[in-house]
Parts: sequence; structure tokens; C-alpha cells
Amino acid sequence: MRFRDRNDAAERLAGELRGLVGRDDAIVLGLPRGGVPIARVVGEALGVDVDALVVRKLGVPGQPELAFGAIAGGGVQVLNPIVVSAAGLSESQIDEVIARERAELERRQSAYAATLAVRAITIVVDDGVATGATMHAAAQAVREAGARRVICAAPVASRPAVDRLSTVADEVRVVHLPDYFGAVINFYDDFSEVTDDDVRKALSR
Repeated sequence: MRFRDRNDAAERLAGELRGLVGRDDAIVLGLPRGGVPIARVVGEALGVDVDALVVRKLGVPGQPELAFGAIAGGGVQVLNPIVVSAAGLSESQIDEVIARERAELERRQSAYAATLAVRAITIVVDDGVATGATMHAAAQAVREAGARRVICAAPVASRPAVDRLSTVADEVRVVHLPDYFGAVINFYDDFSEVTDDDVRKALSR
């Protein structure tokens, strides 16, 4: 299965969440940047509010796409001890990456005027989930902020990520769960970069 673009993916994802239409105790939180356009379409389809939830992946030095953890608003920090050990990361290396990503997290929170807004039912959305590190941190953050029912949702996700998210979320909803994942971009015909301006526009609609 492939999606034409994020709009197509979001419309299909909204179909997986149609049981939540019109709930005034629900909110959709998109993970910037790519998850926010998805969240906007889903929120409009469900008739619920939308906001951004800033989360930053912690990438292994020299291999930034390999996540050893993630941080989110509210001081949430999630580390993957298996990756930390396999990469041979020292405490100082971990602290350096966290400090850098914390600065970017704060910049984005300010740029998007994002707060850790939650409702009883909080749906955390991204455009795809590979390792689950950032979504895991997001789910933990909204849980700690008071959400009673946490739903992690994405158009496509890897099976290990879904298993991981099932330990922190009440539900995990995906459109496509492939046998082989690779990378999120593999499932989109158009996976154009989402800019800060795109995020702000999506949130202002």
C-alpha cells in the first residue's frame, strides 16, 4: 500500500478513527513537522480540536536516523538501553545530544505556540512510525499531563513500533502495517518536506 501524499494518508487514517467523531472530550495532537498536516485533516474529519505536540528524536552521533531515545514537552525523556549499549554511547555523549535537541524542542514550541494540551481522549498522530521512539515519548507525555485514554495513530507503522507503543497507549491505530518497513518515505508517492510555516498554517486553520 502507498499513499499519494499526506492528505491522502490522513483521510484514510481518519476512517480508522471514525468512532470518535464529534467527541468534545477529544483532541488530536500532531508531531511536528510531518504529523501536523496529518493531524489537521484528521481533526477536521472528526470535528475535534487540533494542536501540535513537540517531540524530538535523540539520534546516535554519526547516525542521526538511528534513535536511541526521544524527549517531549513536560520534561519527558525516553531512552532505549539496547541502542545505547549497542552504539557504545557515553553519558557525556547522551547529555550532549539531549541538550541540543532540548534547545530545538523549545524553539519549536515557541515557533508553533504549542502547549501540552490534552483532553480525556488524546490522539497522538504522525505521518509514519518507524522505531516508535518519538511516539512513545509523546504518549508518555500526554499520559503524564492527564489524558485518560491515549491513542497513537499513523497511516503506516512498523510491527516492532506498534508492539512498543502498545505498552504505553490504550490503542494503536494504523492504516497499513507492512511485513517489511524500511523507511516512512517508502510508502508515499509525495513525501515533501514540511516547513515551520506549513505547521503554523495547519494549526491556524
